[in-house]
Amino acid sequence: MAEAPKSALDNPDFRRLTLARFLLSFASQIMTLVMAWQVYSITKDPLKLGLIGLFEAVPAIGLALWAGDVVDRFNPLSIYKNVLRGVFASAALLLAVSLPQSGLEGQAKVLAIYAAAFIAGCARGFAQPSTYSLVPQMVAREQLSVSAAWITVAFQTASVVGPCVGGVLFAWYGPLPPYAVAVTLLLGSMLSASTIRLTPRPAAPSSDTAFRRATEGLRFVFSHDVLLPALALDMFAVLFGGVEAILPIFAGEILNIGATGLGWLQAAPSIGALIGSALMVRVPPRRGAGRTLLWMVTGFGLCVIGFALSRSVALSLVLLGIAGLLDSISMVIRSAIVQLYSPDHMRGRVSSVNAIFIGVSNEIGAFESGLAAKLLGTVPSVVAGGCVTLATVAFAALYSPSLRRMSLGEEPS
Repeated sequence: MAEAPKSALDNPDFRRLTLARFLLSFASQIMTLVMAWQVYSITKDPLKLGLIGLFEAVPAIGLALWAGDVVDRFNPLSIYKNVLRGVFASAALLLAVSLPQSGLEGQAKVLAIYAAAFIAGCARGFAQPSTYSLVPQMVAREQLSVSAAWITVAFQTASVVGPCVGGVLFAWYGPLPPYAVAVTLLLGSMLSASTIRLTPRPAAPSSDTAFRRATEGLRFVFSHDVLLPALALDMFAVLFGGVEAILPIFAGEILNIGATGLGWLQAAPSIGALIGSALMVRVPPRRGAGRTLLWMVTGFGLCVIGFALSRSVALSLVLLGIAGLLDSISMVIRSAIVQLYSPDHMRGRVSSVNAIFIGVSNEIGAFESGLAAKLLGTVPSVVAGGCVTLATVAFAALYSPSLRRMSLGEEPS
């Protein structure tokens, strides 16, 4: 009998998938920064800035349950390749409308950016279910926690480099070069995914209706005493405590550091997150993971409040970095929970529910940030969001004993 790989990265297909995800994340980070700065430069309106996230979230969340069922019934590798093609189409549109020959200016260009966000959102609805279905077929069960950490390392590395590259290129040369770089990176991602040799396991036959199949993952998560509180905790924390969508306001009006400074603000959480996820590779979350998750989200909320009140660029960067470190540890724990507690036959559908929670927290959270900043003011809205995050942790700690006791080193019941 052949010896099992000693590391998740020993599997060549997992390496190729991780590289494809890295390049996808790299390109997405560049696109997100330039889109945000373009919309803010044109409109000076935090609500319209937040609408970028809404236009991406609506299709991603709306398609998620159906996407999970599709992934569980068809080839998840083929579906993931189509995800990459969809994001490539979004980047190509952004590149095209930024050409001087496009003739688009003002509100017309803003609408085109919203259209690109919508296309990326449609693709992203299938991204997480297909990935979460592929990874357990590439690595052994005992390697799932470490594989989640490696994927997070790849994502956070891209999140560090992407905003810096995007911010510098945009500040020096305008939108065309960063969008061209994003298109090139997505071509590399598609090439890496095309080299994956895995033949996914066929899906088990089912006589259920399409609606019942699509909602089975939702029913499973909402009846689970660990999955539901873990996912809900992260969702509410980032929904109300996230500040990424309104960082252009902090860069432009509060800290006065411009587009290049915005790149550093967006990179700071990812630098911290890269450190946190690298730590999780060396020390995977096992015993006491539930308590660790609660403490990480508590620290995240405190850092958000401190960032809102800071007027020092250095202190703001440090607080965002610490917040990113804490959030990445909670992300690895949450990803490992989803991988370990999902039945094999419905991994796509369970991960699609996780994708809904993430979409609500990130993109709907981006819209909420813009709306709250418009109604309450930028700084008061961020302070209030941090306080809601702390209240959410307190509620989860009091009313979810299963989460408090949860250890990933134990076999899920």
